[in-house]
Amino acid sequence: MAGRYYVPPKKVAARSATGCRVGLVHRSGARSIRESTRLSTALKETTRSLPATPWGFLPPRMRVLYITTLRRTGAWLAEAFASDSACQVDLEEAFGAAAGLERLRDQAFDAVLISHEPTELDALELLDGLRAGGAEEPLVVLGQASEQEMAALCYEVGADAYVCVNTATTRTVLWIVARATERRNLIRENRRLAQVERHRLQHEQHEAERLLTEQRGLIRDLEALRSGRRGEIVAEPPPLNESIRSYYRELIRAHVIMGSGNLSAEMSALAELLAASGVAAPQAMELHVEVLEELVRGLGSRSARHVMTRADLLVLEILVHLSESYRLRSSTAAIDSRPPSA
Repeated sequence: MAGRYYVPPKKVAARSATGCRVGLVHRSGARSIRESTRLSTALKETTRSLPATPWGFLPPRMRVLYITTLRRTGAWLAEAFASDSACQVDLEEAFGAAAGLERLRDQAFDAVLISHEPTELDALELLDGLRAGGAEEPLVVLGQASEQEMAALCYEVGADAYVCVNTATTRTVLWIVARATERRNLIRENRRLAQVERHRLQHEQHEAERLLTEQRGLIRDLEALRSGRRGEIVAEPPPLNESIRSYYRELIRAHVIMGSGNLSAEMSALAELLAASGVAAPQAMELHVEVLEELVRGLGSRSARHVMTRADLLVLEILVHLSESYRLRSSTAAIDSRPPSA
């Protein structure tokens, strides 16, 4: 059993001009619908459109589901919205929790209002079940108890807001529903962006692992080419000095943070050390890949793209310095080997 009310758009009355408050009261409350109608008629004389504010705006139209009981229908709520409507409100009502769950299962609503009647309709239990079932609609509880008494209890079971119908104005409820809708949209957008970020980081991790595998293959090809047995798996070179590994590990970390501009002297010193140890280009590349693998594994969920880009630039500069160091050593040896001129 359900009902539907359409609240047409109206000009919004300026509260400051009249000082009146249009309360959300039902037919059994202290103020009747006739009183709300009289207030609405008085407010129409000084109407104005609600301007957009830098901190938010009311949507032009809202489709709202009101879950209530047979004793308290939604006519009073529809009348209250009509008396001070800043937007089009398409109000539909469902009597009982089962009817409300069925409507939410079959249809989509911008917001859901739940009447809290402890003896007939416990909004807290209904909220708990809705959130446990994955409901993401803005949920606002309407009740007669004070906000100090009920607000915290409603927040604990997943409500976006609690409204005391005896003290709140219609405009307040409209803004509460609009802000709750905006909050839910932001939560969904934040969840979507977080998922996109996780996928991006996973993709970067997989890309870094693929590049490291390709660099490993490059090292094997260089070793096979140097030995003259291309395509065969050659024996691993003897391990490098641990001091060289530690030095390169610190250098690559500093290079990732600072770049190459301030580390030219350190890279030249490392190239001289590698040349003095007789380290060839494939061994230097293997040292780079081993240290980089340790660094990428330690990143966890952080981005690997920046690290891989800086590390690739570093190894290129190291190889350039290393080749230049070997060239200078070869030139010096050639000059020293020349016979003295007569």
